[in-house]
Amino acid sequence: QVQLMESGGGLVQPGGSLRLSCAASGRFFSIRGMGWYRQAAGKERDVIAYITRDGVVNYSDSVKGRFTISRDNAKNTVYLQMNSLKPEDTAVYYCHSDYYNVWGQGTQVTVSS
Repeated sequence: QVQLMESGGGLVQPGGSLRLSCAASGRFFSIRGMGWYRQAAGKERDVIAYITRDGVVNYSDSVKGRFTISRDNAKNTVYLQMNSLKPEDTAVYYCHSDYYNVWGQGTQVTVSS
């Protein structure tokens, strides 16, 4: 059993940065591959970054070059460093474990001047 909890969202101006965290807790062997998703108001939830259990990363074109996903296995935590934020990045951001089929509760990111 694993639970995920996102944190680090908030209000930021265009061009600013935020660092999101996703902490896993509970009884489990490994969180394995983890993904960051986002869902803007009125839109579908889309994957934007993924990191395998071995640290291999992939990004959607919309965030490539601006966002960085990383993990600290000792802390059972996955991070999303978001730089050069744009208003279109405004969304609720979720972390997800595909293996355990578990979502975090989401954290709101709002990019506005």
